[in-house]
Amino acid sequence: MFRKLRATTAALAAALLLVAGAATAASADGPQTRGDRPFASCPNGYVGLTYDDGPNPSSTYALLNALQAGGARATFFIWGQHAQQYPDLLRAEVSAGMWIGNHTWSHPHLTQIGEPNAYNEIAQTQNVIQQITGQTPTLFRPPYGETSAQVRSDAQRLGLTAEVLWNVDSQDWNGASTAQIVQAASRMQNGSIILMHDGGYQTTVAAVPQILSGLASRGLCPGRIVSGANMQPVVTAP
Repeated sequence: MFRKLRATTAALAAALLLVAGAATAASADGPQTRGDRPFASCPNGYVGLTYDDGPNPSSTYALLNALQAGGARATFFIWGQHAQQYPDLLRAEVSAGMWIGNHTWSHPHLTQIGEPNAYNEIAQTQNVIQQITGQTPTLFRPPYGETSAQVRSDAQRLGLTAEVLWNVDSQDWNGASTAQIVQAASRMQNGSIILMHDGGYQTTVAAVPQILSGLASRGLCPGRIVSGANMQPVVTAP
């Protein structure tokens, strides 16, 4: 009987080692599945966390893991060429509960390339996101924040109902440190939208837990960006 008990114990230990190994592999290869831990209270409103230029194999999974660990959702504005190159990363964003927006096909200066080039940049990205995810975005962010009446008209013709700029710039694209990104996020108030990037910046990834902690301490929660009047974005509860 004791030999059988030792054998059963050994088998159980081996099984636990296999489970642990699988969990480690999942952590390395993709976003970890965690239970939702949403912010418990949002007395001072909602802010929009946004990440441009992905998907990116150097940062997308890490951003998803950090956001999920904090019970937060964000909006990812997709660079169409990158989505075509890394479709599994785009699907991972959707599976993680993130919202997807259009950030053009090749990230040009839309106001400088003329028509129909500007229209095609937006249309091609709408198409590839729809093909990969089955979703058609309604949020649009022009590269560099450069827009015009013609650009907005192009976006509206393609079913995009909000042009999402920002009022807080993390400067992560400009070499900002993690501390500087966190400091920028501390300026957010109800309705604010912060610009960050899924561009391989490890400083941006490292800032996520501190940003979420800072928001919670101020009674603010990450919210969802939706369409308001005249294509203006509004941040609401998720």
